[in-house]
Amino acid sequence: MEPKDRIIVALDVDRPERAIELVQQLAPHVGCFKLGLEFMNAMLVRLATYAWEPSQNDLRALQRLFVELDDRIFWDGKFMDIPNTVAGASKPVAGLGIRMFNVHCLGGSEMMKAALAAAEEMKIISPTGMRPLVIGVTILTSLDFSDLVELGIMKHLDIQDRDELHQAIRSRTETCVLNLACLAQEAGLDGVIASPQEIWPIRKFCQAGFKIVTPGVRPAWAEANDQKRVMTPGEAVKAGADYLVIGRPITKAENPVDAAKRIADEIADSKKG
Repeated sequence: MEPKDRIIVALDVDRPERAIELVQQLAPHVGCFKLGLEFMNAMLVRLATYAWEPSQNDLRALQRLFVELDDRIFWDGKFMDIPNTVAGASKPVAGLGIRMFNVHCLGGSEMMKAALAAAEEMKIISPTGMRPLVIGVTILTSLDFSDLVELGIMKHLDIQDRDELHQAIRSRTETCVLNLACLAQEAGLDGVIASPQEIWPIRKFCQAGFKIVTPGVRPAWAEANDQKRVMTPGEAVKAGADYLVIGRPITKAENPVDAAKRIADEIADSKKG
């Protein structure tokens, strides 16, 4: 895989025109584009605002966007519901001929299997004739150990030594993510989304070919923003990530194309080492 093909650009914008502009600029320099909840909900609200007379400009812009994207779409819907509902949500998305979509591992095995079966069923009408990759979300990269304690997923650790506490926190977080990754693998999913810090245990314990899609990737020259468990692009690929989801360091850059090229160069350099 070429270094640029590992880059998935997050189109977290609220206008189709801006998304089209970014796709046209970046398509030669990256592998895929993520359409997430921010974009999806913004488009839905814009169309719904016009009630029974949707804006023809908005409809044309959306149609043009999907033409520009072709099959290079990561549909970041993060489905999590009862199995039947997730299967129903997965079918129309899989039928678009997209590259991949995701579900939450915390929805359980049956839900993940339902999403996979729905995607398999829809490949007969997909423009590509193939089903998209179905990827499981483990633990969001905006969460750290204290958040997991607050949610009741982890227990508070009464350890006084700072180094010992740090090691225990990292070990328990890794174990939680690895358990979810193994659950996704057993359900037949193609891979998982996980923080850069959990790449190594997943790569070690999951089967060869199991994909790791990594958000929380920030070049050294970019701000971490709301991500807590981060790594640079070169570090993430060297650790074993297949794809890197990168948004603001590219889309908010003064020159998005230059930012994407710099990241691809960093990935290439990491593979040489």
